Amino acid sequence: MSLDRTYRSVPGTTIFDAEQSAKGYHLNQFCMSLMTAENRASYLADERAYLDAWPLREEQKRALLDRDLNAAVREGGNIYFLAKWGATLGLSFQQMAGSMTGMTEQEYRAMMAAGGRSPVGRRIDHAVLDAAHTDPAPPVEHAVITAAVFTSHVPAIGAAIDHGKTGEPYWQPVFEGYEFSRSWQRDNLPDVVLLVYNDHASAFDLSLIPTFVLGTGAAYPTADEGYGPRPVPGIEGDPDLAAHLAHSLISDDFDLTLANEMSVDHGLTVPLSLMFGEVDAWPCKVIPLHVNVVQYPVPSGARCFQLGRALRRAVESYDRPLKVQIWGTGGMSHQLHGPRAGLINRQWDNAFLDRLIDDPAGLARVPHLEYVEQAGSEGIELVMWLIARGALSDVDGEGEVELRHRFYHVPASNTAVGHLILDNHPRAATPATEE
Repeated sequence: MSLDRTYRSVPGTTIFDAEQSAKGYHLNQFCMSLMTAENRASYLADERAYLDAWPLREEQKRALLDRDLNAAVREGGNIYFLAKWGATLGLSFQQMAGSMTGMTEQEYRAMMAAGGRSPVGRRIDHAVLDAAHTDPAPPVEHAVITAAVFTSHVPAIGAAIDHGKTGEPYWQPVFEGYEFSRSWQRDNLPDVVLLVYNDHASAFDLSLIPTFVLGTGAAYPTADEGYGPRPVPGIEGDPDLAAHLAHSLISDDFDLTLANEMSVDHGLTVPLSLMFGEVDAWPCKVIPLHVNVVQYPVPSGARCFQLGRALRRAVESYDRPLKVQIWGTGGMSHQLHGPRAGLINRQWDNAFLDRLIDDPAGLARVPHLEYVEQAGSEGIELVMWLIARGALSDVDGEGEVELRHRFYHVPASNTAVGHLILDNHPRAATPATEE
């Protein structure tokens, strides 16, 4: 089912959606820079030089230099951001609005004083609206989730890779558990990995605590977590697919935070290293999906599971034939603080793996308290695995999964390491029969 973008047909109206946001990202960030007196003075002193310091398209620069707000909006500008630019030029909001309608400020004020512009004759044509709401045929080609990967993301694993310690006796059993995985990944390389992870006080501090964050940007640098950034490549995103996912998920009542810029820490880079090895560039695009599991309240397993189901619907409504893998990361049992620091629960971990494979819906009902009591305070990260598991076809009876690899090892630094690969086999759509 295609996404409803009927709003694009409203006459004289440009809705600022994810695509417009991506198009106008640097233009709107330029406007934000004008929130300091120093920058406003610099801009007014030499507009062209100030604009040239930003990665703006020439069409965007020309729109600003020509004071053409309609062109700026077409180029991705949002009126609330552009208002800061207008204020820098000494323009009132009515002057700006009037300029977009072909009116002088006085004419626009008079219109507003008379009751404003009538919507009569400025609504969507009924034929356009009817066509938009006719059930569309599903896309002939669409993206599909081909597999799910589940893995711990222990920072010490990254350090062992970066410092050439993978062959040491302590680390060798851990990395042997991923030998099959790297071979499998070479044979099943996706176009995009949708990687579910949690930030560890790197991109997000206590000034902002979003529950779910979808990375919609073009690229993400590696975070400095106090020891310097890991010597691994940065992440190339997929803004087009991410914008589609954002639209679909929010329409499906999942209220996401969208991030065009953020750094990514070991929660994301260690799984990539484990699955792809040491490379000069990651061999596919990556869309980060951050989940808050640091400060309570954290999302329930049931909510995460439902998010996974919504993600599959979103991916399969994307009309490009992409191969997408979804990865759930974090865990397994571990506690990093207090008198229980060092807690490991092999029995509970392996029961979790069993249920993740065979009874994910039941596993999704496990309360937070059980995670904390049985798997340690940081074991709550495992709710993120339920997002990836919920995205597989068997959950909704529309296919099957195949276990390709299972691995469990204790310890890796302070953590039990768990790892699964499940191939996804969605059932082929049944062609419609003619009556």
